[in-house]
Amino acid sequence: MNQSTERARALRRHQTAAEATLWRVLRGRGLNGYKFRRQWPIDGFVADLACVEAGLVVEVDGATHGRPAEQRRDAERSAALARCGFEVLRVTNADVLRNLDGVRETILAAIERRVTL
Repeated sequence: MNQSTERARALRRHQTAAEATLWRVLRGRGLNGYKFRRQWPIDGFVADLACVEAGLVVEVDGATHGRPAEQRRDAERSAALARCGFEVLRVTNADVLRNLDGVRETILAAIERRVTL
């Protein structure tokens, strides 16, 4: 088993409240029939949520992602995932916990834009 798979399994066991909340909405094809994978390894990274069919990764970010070092790391990660054919959509923990319907609609709009291209 590779390191990314082990890390993904650990992250599934220790998800944040926002990740768990969003996963309850997306799991079991809960978003208009689109299948999402949780904590899924892609090219050495572990995506919080991924819809392979649409080539969309949803990252649920906490407050630390506003720091310059984290923003640089996130940009590098997004570029690497883009080279693998994935668009990265970032949502905040606060948005998931306070505006779940809005986050759901944002994800759906991103998927529909990608699958109709």
